[in-house]
Parts: sequence; C-alpha cells; structure tokens
Amino acid sequence: MWTSVKHILPAVMTIAAALEMSAVELPADSVAVCSGLAADSIAPAFPIDSLVETGSKTRWIGQLIDNRFQIHDSTIYYPAFPRVLLDIYNWGDRTFNSYDKRYVVGTGKNWKLQGKVYGWTETQTMLFPKNSLLSMHSNLYSDAGAYISFMAVSLGYMWNMDKLFDHDTKRHTFNFDFTCSRFSINYSTVSSEGGMILTHIGDYNDGKDINYNFDDISIKTANIDAYYFFNHSRYSHAAAYSFSKYQLRTAGTAIVGLNLAETDSKMDFSGLPEDMRDALPLGQLSYKFHHRDFAILGGYARNWVLKPRRWLLNLTLMGALGYKYTYEDATDGRRNLVANNYKAWLSCVYNHRKLFASAQLRSTGSLYYNSNFTHFSTFSSLTLTVGMRF
Repeated sequence: MWTSVKHILPAVMTIAAALEMSAVELPADSVAVCSGLAADSIAPAFPIDSLVETGSKTRWIGQLIDNRFQIHDSTIYYPAFPRVLLDIYNWGDRTFNSYDKRYVVGTGKNWKLQGKVYGWTETQTMLFPKNSLLSMHSNLYSDAGAYISFMAVSLGYMWNMDKLFDHDTKRHTFNFDFTCSRFSINYSTVSSEGGMILTHIGDYNDGKDINYNFDDISIKTANIDAYYFFNHSRYSHAAAYSFSKYQLRTAGTAIVGLNLAETDSKMDFSGLPEDMRDALPLGQLSYKFHHRDFAILGGYARNWVLKPRRWLLNLTLMGALGYKYTYEDATDGRRNLVANNYKAWLSCVYNHRKLFASAQLRSTGSLYYNSNFTHFSTFSSLTLTVGMRF
C-alpha cells in the first residue's frame, strides 16, 4: 500500500500545481464568478484572493455600465458599501413600491428618453360687492426640451420658447416630484413679473370685456404636497404621470394628505389711464397678497385602461381645507382666515412597446376672501411628451 501511495503522490502534486497555475491565470471575467464563493472556501484553494478583492472595488462600476445599469444582474460583484445601498433600495422597493401584478407591472426598463413641450398660464380674479369684477390672465407661456431619466433621477433642459415670439416675461418654474405605490411628494414654485392681460375692470367699457396689457404685477407661489394612496396595490399614479409602470386593469383610489402653500403677489394699478383707475372697485390702486396655508388634502384618483390596453386615462381631483394666515405687509395686515385650495389633473397616455406619448393637463386654484372682496387665483399647465424606454 505504501508503494502505491508513493507512486500516486507525485501525480497528485503535479495536478495540484497545475490547478494552482490555472487559478492564477483565470481571465478577469472569471474572477467575478469566483468572488461569489465564501471567503473561507476561496482562501485555501486560490492564492489570488487578494487580486479578487482589489479588482472588485472598481470592476462593478464597469459591469454596471456594460449591462446598462441593470442593478439586479447576478453577475455584478458589489463591494460591501454598494451592496448595503442596494439592500436598502430593495427593502424600500418591496415596502413602498409593490403592486398586485394582476393590476400593475413594471416596464422592465430603467432608462427613459423624453421630449417635452410645456405650456402654462395663470389667472387672477377679484370679486367685489354688487358683482363688480376685476380679472386678468397671463399670456400662454411655453417651453420645450428633452430629458434623460434613470429610474427616479432625471436630467434635462427646457428652452424658453417665448423669446421666439417676442413676448418674453421674467418667469421661473421649478418642480420636484417623487412617486411610489403608497405615496407621492411634490414641491413646486412659480414666479413671474408682468405679462398679464386685464380683461375686466368694474364698470369700465360698460362692464364688457377688454384686452389691456398690464405689467405692474408680480406673483410668487410655492407648494408642498404629500399624499397617500389607499388602494396602492392596484392603482399606479406613476403609470399615468411618470411612465415607469403599466396599469393593466382599471382601478381607483381615495387620497389623503397635507398641503403647505405660500403666496406673495402684488398688483399696482397706479399706471393705468385715468378712466380705468376711476373704474377700479373700491378705488384702491394697489393690492398685496402675502399669506401661508396649512391644509388637509383629500380626493380621489382613477386610472381607466382602454382596450387594447395601450391607452390609459387618468383623472385626479383633490381639495384642501385648513388654516390661512396673512403677513403684516399684506393689504389686509395680519389676519387668520380659512384656506381653500384645489388640484385637478388629467392625463392620457399611449404605450406601444418601448415607445410612449402623453398629454397632461394640471390646474391648481387658491381662494382668498374677506369682508371686502374675494380673490381667486389659478395656475394651469399642459405638458405634451413623447419618449422611449430602454
């Protein structure tokens, strides 16, 4: 027996030496496979363990780029910290972004390329005693641009198209939106100076509509909304507004949340012609509205899936009721009032394989009233989008 072992031992050592050499000469893409084994099983058999650990610190980034950032690809070797981040993301996705797959499914794509045309307008209406009216609206402002999106992150640029038509106005809009299956958070700001058209001033022009350019006005508004979808397993807000899901069956949901809004606007009518100034209700030449609202938001949203399931129609209606207080620099001074706001959204989406197109109409309104007048302001926008997923 000993004689047999002596004959076999050299052969075993030769095979072991050959295996050790092949381990050192493994190609780079094989290292990622070996790295999936437990560390204590690799160390005794593979002396290149240190090479695996060193190479993996940056190799995972190249792997993500190669597979178009498919973050759940099992062939990607994540070092410890990126792995922790991925685990946290997976937990959040399971907890806050899961759906009943009979009603909602993912698109299977992480990237979107979109072209957008965005137009918006705002109105200001003041109703005085004896049905005396002061009203105006802005021009229809328009922007156009393109966005590229990866999951929840978007990067793009919108061009001011009004410069092409010589009616550019100092204006700015900003919008941040985060939506998952259970809830949505939205933050938006709008500011503009001038660009208004007076359409009605008391009994001026025998009380008939007019069309007078009015630039002595500035408007700044900011809104924060956070709301919860009760039927979150079957209804997808993202399918109608961010195109990251497919709604397979018609479903609706009740909505509840919170609204925080602030308005700071000023109108100065002292530059109007004398006959217009004389027709102003109450004879007041300037108004300043500066107030903040805290309100409870509630409403309902519904997705209609139209045959052959390429078309999706959404209607969302929400109202807000709460507390409003005015600042000291407002025309009314410091006061405590009731806050009344509304939001109405309409979206139509068409999906065809990787391509999609949509039209979205949104309107937000705010009501302010005291013993002398009622002030109602609105902001409305239309967004046209074409894009593709990849």
